[in-house]
Amino acid sequence: MKRLFEIVVAMTIVLLVSCMGGTSRSGSGATGGEVTGVSGSSLQEPAPYGMVLVKRGSLKMGSEKTDSLWGKQMPIREISVDAFWMDEHEVTNSMYRQFVFWVRDSIIRERLAEVDDTYKIEEDKNGDPITPQLNWRKPIPWKNPDEDQQRVLESVYTVHPFDGTKMLDAKQMNYRYEVFDYAMAAQRKYRLDPEERILNTDIEVNPDDVVMISKDTAYVDDEGRIHRETITRPLSSMWDFVNTYIVNVYPDTTCWVNDFQNAENEIYMRQYFSHSNYNQYPVVGVNWEQANAFCNWRTDFLIRGLGPSAKYIQRYRLPTEAEWEFAARGKDGNELPWTQEGVKSDNGCFYANFKPDRGNYTSDGNLITSRVGIYSANSNGLYDMAGNVAEWTSTVFTEAGVLSMSDMNPELRYNAAKEDPYALKRKSVRGGSWKDPESFIKSAWRSSEYQNVGRSFIGFRCVRSQVGTAGKAKKQK
Repeated sequence: MKRLFEIVVAMTIVLLVSCMGGTSRSGSGATGGEVTGVSGSSLQEPAPYGMVLVKRGSLKMGSEKTDSLWGKQMPIREISVDAFWMDEHEVTNSMYRQFVFWVRDSIIRERLAEVDDTYKIEEDKNGDPITPQLNWRKPIPWKNPDEDQQRVLESVYTVHPFDGTKMLDAKQMNYRYEVFDYAMAAQRKYRLDPEERILNTDIEVNPDDVVMISKDTAYVDDEGRIHRETITRPLSSMWDFVNTYIVNVYPDTTCWVNDFQNAENEIYMRQYFSHSNYNQYPVVGVNWEQANAFCNWRTDFLIRGLGPSAKYIQRYRLPTEAEWEFAARGKDGNELPWTQEGVKSDNGCFYANFKPDRGNYTSDGNLITSRVGIYSANSNGLYDMAGNVAEWTSTVFTEAGVLSMSDMNPELRYNAAKEDPYALKRKSVRGGSWKDPESFIKSAWRSSEYQNVGRSFIGFRCVRSQVGTAGKAKKQK
């Protein structure tokens, strides 16, 4: 019996020792007193649907050649970017229409909740009261609605005064979202604790010093008009880093008429965004502000689908100007997304949808935009990185371009206030479009547009940063 007791004690001591100094790489212990580290967050993001991974690397951004037609030279700088996921093709009418319909449905649900309590949730699973939320599980009564429900359904539509056509009331399609400015909150001069704002210990900090901060806010008045303001006020809490935006998300379908005077484009104005035959065509008439709103909605839509564990997932966003060019050039850093010289193959087939020669739009098989993905992808697996539609980037447009940015993940942002000069509201656009000549579809070509303007030749695609990229960077010539 005594021997058995000694064995049990010995096993207990071994167990205690192994718990205190075990070899587990994910625990908090260490082997023999050596620090071996503990595991960080184990959240694994799924590969984003419809996206391809662009691995990190470097390139000489810009072009050393002066454009023969326009005499314009692109700023040149060697830069490096981290890995990111990118939509394999431009955001389509079908994808963007899902966004618009989600906004429509949210408005309907809010109004249904005013006449029917079952369209809102006021208790959690345990029966405890919570801030009322819309009940997205309860279907909208599109069929057989009662009188109150029918009134709500009709409230988001309007009727054309001349031909009686029933259509979605575009003016009501407003999307509200908030963005926390992590970069600003990280700046030392904006620390909430005054003693953290300066590291120089020779300087005495006055805790009563007032730090002013600017933030964006917005509201809708009783007439349904969106008002945007940039307010400046004393820094008081982390909520001062939250910017609020309200964006009317319906595309400007009139761009087909306004972009081309004296052209018969009415059919595109009336049908391009709404008709199912154009489902897989790139959405156009979406301005920079609307594209950002889509990125935010797409992120929140994903989080709702994946559940609470996805709260800290990497967000969808517009690509930076540097990321866009890096992705477009492909793995070999080509001037155009394809590896061959010229813009068409030996048998006369064009590699992209653009305006060949002097105006024969149909030489490449299309008159306006084309279905996404009908031309071959570049070496990164990305379609239509030249032509079809030019694409918004997140970068503010300056003539200096990348020369005014860092050489690591270069980006230049400027959230223009309403009162800023209009010239400060230009954003960089890349890739050229179906209406542009060969010079404009080169990967290095830079153009710009004002952030509140939608064009019939500008679309966009989304990116998402990849976390913890492994592997050696490949330099592109």
